[in-house]
Amino acid sequence: MIRHTELLPRFVKVIPRKLGPGVLYVSTEYGTAVHSCCCGCGQEVVTPLTPTDWRLTIVGETISLWPSIGNWNLPCRSHYVIKRNRVIEAGSWGKARIEAEQKKDKAAKAKFYAQAADPVQSKASQPMTATPNRDAPQGFWAKLWLRLAS
Repeated sequence: MIRHTELLPRFVKVIPRKLGPGVLYVSTEYGTAVHSCCCGCGQEVVTPLTPTDWRLTIVGETISLWPSIGNWNLPCRSHYVIKRNRVIEAGSWGKARIEAEQKKDKAAKAKFYAQAADPVQSKASQPMTATPNRDAPQGFWAKLWLRLAS
């Protein structure tokens, strides 16, 4: 059950030792977002912002994290999505589905970092044209978005 149905973003250089409930702390310097579990159990949830982990999207003054956050290693086993500051509860997953997703994630990381280690392969796999993003933020947020995306 989700107790915190909204997370308000707070951009910080360093993540504080004590996390406030209902706050998503974002450190662009360290490429990570951290919050207290939305079920209310108080456990710290760390979401690294990397090409193979989570993506942070900023639209106006709202933030979204994708993919979903599955706290499978916590006693609460909560699962939710953060979309435009709202916390949306997602269904629980069974052991087989969790293991399959973890295996898929591991393979994606291995492929990504193998390509990153080979600059010729990496450049060859990049698209030549950019696709416009209707939700792309403007001004200050655009600069922050570009910094997070790089």
